[in-house]
Amino acid sequence: MGRKTGLSDAELAAISSFRDEGFSEPEQLLLHYADQMTTTPVHINDQLFAALKQHFNDDQLLELTADIAHENYRARFNHALEIDSDNLYCPLPVREPAVSAQPTAPLR
Repeated sequence: MGRKTGLSDAELAAISSFRDEGFSEPEQLLLHYADQMTTTPVHINDQLFAALKQHFNDDQLLELTADIAHENYRARFNHALEIDSDNLYCPLPVREPAVSAQPTAPLR
């Protein structure tokens, strides 16, 4: 799904270390929010929620929270039943440019 929205392999790999440079402040806040939503018990600190409200309105926060909760549910469901990803995700190999008279569109 990330690739379909235009994320590169480097960006997908960087998500696990989202505090690194390369993510905007709203993106970092959302990743931190998602991280806090996956803990047990869930506890979102007031400072984080206040920072999120500076970037997102109530409707956006509701939708983002629902999306994060759905992904958390799906992941926990799959883990409980030991359902693997079937290796559906793997980084694309680095491709050497093809020698061609015609320019080609980049792969995603």
